[in-house]
Amino acid sequence: MHKEVRALEERMTSGDLIAALLERAPELGANTGLWPGLTIYRFAEPAAPTWEEVQSLSLCVVAQGRKCVTVDGVPYRYDPLNYLVLNSHLHFQAEIVEASAAKPFLSFVLQIDPAVVRKVSVEMVERRSAALTEPSPGAESAPAFVSALDCGLMGAVLRFLRALDSGSDRRILAPAYLQEMVYRVLQADQYSRLLQIAADQQFHDPVTRAISYARDHLAEPLSVADMAEHVSLSPSAFTALFRESTGKSPYQFVKEMRLNRARELLVSGGGTVASISRAVGYPSASHFINEFRRRFGLSPRAYCDFATLSNGLDARQAAGSSG
Repeated sequence: MHKEVRALEERMTSGDLIAALLERAPELGANTGLWPGLTIYRFAEPAAPTWEEVQSLSLCVVAQGRKCVTVDGVPYRYDPLNYLVLNSHLHFQAEIVEASAAKPFLSFVLQIDPAVVRKVSVEMVERRSAALTEPSPGAESAPAFVSALDCGLMGAVLRFLRALDSGSDRRILAPAYLQEMVYRVLQADQYSRLLQIAADQQFHDPVTRAISYARDHLAEPLSVADMAEHVSLSPSAFTALFRESTGKSPYQFVKEMRLNRARELLVSGGGTVASISRAVGYPSASHFINEFRRRFGLSPRAYCDFATLSNGLDARQAAGSSG
C-alpha cells in the first residue's frame, strides 16, 4: 500500500496543482471562503510590491509563476519548486514577479494553527531531539524560510484542496490532510525552524498557555476562574475564546485531559485506581470510575485488564513471527 501511495504521488505534477487552483480561484486577486485561513491567489500580470500581513503561521505554495516576499529587508523568492513558511504576526511586502494571461500566477496560502504543528510533532513516530518547548528569553526564530517542494507535500496539498469540495470530505478528510501537510514539512530539513516558529506563536496564545497550565496542575482542583486568571482574562472572555479555539468548554476539555491521562497511567501500571484518580484530580474514586466508564465504555480496572491482554497477544504474535 505504501508503494502504491508513493507511486501515485510521483505521478502528480505541477499541472495537477495548477488545475486544482484554477478551478478554485475564478477571480483575479485573492479568492477566499473555502477553508478558514485559506487564500488562493490568481494574477494575470506581474504586480508591484504591496504591504500585506499574516496573523498566523502560514504555508505558501506557488503552482505557477514566481513571487518575492520581503521581510525586514530580506527577500524570500519562491516558485513551483519551492514553498515558503511565514511566521505569525508579520507585516511584509509581496511582489508578483512572473504572471501572464496565458500562464497566470497561482498560489495557495494557508494559515495554520500552531497547535496543529505541536500535535503532529508529538505524534511523529520518529521523534527528533528538537522538542517544542517554551522559547528562552530573547530567543527569536527566523521570520520566514524557503524549502524545496517535493511530491509528497504536493500530493497532500492536492488531497486537501479536493477534500474541500464535499461536505463529508471537508469535515473528515480535510483536517487529516492538513495534518499531513504539516507532517511533510516537519520531515523536511526545516523541522527545527518550523517548531520554533510554532513555539513562538503558541506561547503567546492564552488558550495554549491555559492548556499547558491545566496539564501541569491536573492533580489540583481547577476552575475556569483559575485558568482565566492565569492568562489575565475574565472568565466569560476566556470561556468564549477557549470554545472558539478548541470547540469545547474549558471544563469539558480539562475533564478529557484528566481521563486521557488516567488511561495512560492505567496502561503503564502507574498505580491503583484510587491513587490514579487522585493523581488526575478526582478526590472521589467512585466519581472517577463513573466518568471513566462513560468516556471509554469500561471501568478503569476492566480497561487495564483488556490493555494488558492485548499487549500480551501482540507480544506472542511478534515472537511467533520472528521465530
